[in-house]
Amino acid sequence: MNSNVKERNIGLAIFFSIITCGLYGIYWFIVLTNDANRASGNENNNLSGGVSFLLTLVTCSLYGIYWAYAQGKSIKVANDKFNIKADDNSILYLLLQLFGLSIVGHAIMQSEINKIARAESNPAVVTSQI
Repeated sequence: MNSNVKERNIGLAIFFSIITCGLYGIYWFIVLTNDANRASGNENNNLSGGVSFLLTLVTCSLYGIYWAYAQGKSIKVANDKFNIKADDNSILYLLLQLFGLSIVGHAIMQSEINKIARAESNPAVVTSQI
């Protein structure tokens, strides 16, 4: 069950996104997508982070709305895979994306990915929480 997702500091990611005028936010979008794909085991079936970003750019963020929903589904699959009790936040991510609060959605997604990274590095902790 080794997916090699990386735990990231959410506060620093938001800070770097703001001070770099969104450039770090692009990187964060790409690694969030890749980490969710890796953790859920859908690396070969889902689009990579780079392709997802390009589609979001080319479609004037329309693809980004779908992406937010799909990320929620991938993260839920990954949570189930690692026996982490979590809600399906797909609709929440979609609404945050629609209302221009994508950075909030990214922060929540990263929080879920961080839980997966911790579960991956220490499976005994997760099973004891159930």
